[in-house]
Amino acid sequence: MDNAGRGRSRPKRKRLEKKTLKEEQNANQTLTAATLEKGELSIDIGQRDIPLVRCSQNVRSKAIFVLDNASLQKGLVRKEWKILNSDDDAQLLLNQRKNLNDYRPDIVHEALRSILDSPLNKAGMVAAIYVKIDKGLLFEVRPHVRLPRTCKRFCGVILELLQKSRVYAKDTNEVLLRVLEEPVTRHLPVNSHIIGLSYNSERLVDIEDYVSAMDYAVSPVYVIPMCSQVGAMVNGSVKKDYMHDYISVSGYPLSAKCCIGLICEAMEQKWNIF
Repeated sequence: MDNAGRGRSRPKRKRLEKKTLKEEQNANQTLTAATLEKGELSIDIGQRDIPLVRCSQNVRSKAIFVLDNASLQKGLVRKEWKILNSDDDAQLLLNQRKNLNDYRPDIVHEALRSILDSPLNKAGMVAAIYVKIDKGLLFEVRPHVRLPRTCKRFCGVILELLQKSRVYAKDTNEVLLRVLEEPVTRHLPVNSHIIGLSYNSERLVDIEDYVSAMDYAVSPVYVIPMCSQVGAMVNGSVKKDYMHDYISVSGYPLSAKCCIGLICEAMEQKWNIF
């Protein structure tokens, strides 16, 4: 009789324990919500107290880069197609009365490597990279691509892209580079904020303050010209017809690589990426 009574009391005891646990969880959730509203709650990670921010700040919009007016032109040299450059093909270009500064694939190569090798990209905070050739062609470079370290091998990859419209990974047949239809705006997200950068802009900004003040829900799209003068200095300008903003990040002409480095560093500071 006693054993039967004990057997019936166990389910009742479990129900009471579950009810008590549920009430405690509800109370904790209410406390958390109230404390979060005041901005007082923090999470201890390692030795640093990182305050929880509002939901809008938890959204990390990834950066998008558009390298505009890239000098990647192919030409027939000694019965072979190649990407022309001002170092190896100087005599041919001068004979055709071409400007040597318009044949600088090394600038695009350095700019792409600056993005791909940045901590911002390694943290997965670069959504896409687009390159617009000065002849009007647009292609995409996937952020996880490992580009050749030398400009000569890079030009070989670009030549394959221009001839076949796609470059595949050897092992997985994944598309790494591909030609896209213009304009570039059709490939950008709806919440994009398109920012043109040029030394010619009259609006000089501190890039760290500019990036930190940007809304968390906005996807920044940085359009950087690849035109150059002697010394690989960016002195070109981009078409402002599709820009939301047009800025300069320095009072001096900068190389594309340096300009991208400033942008990546500013975004890394914003998202605490080190």
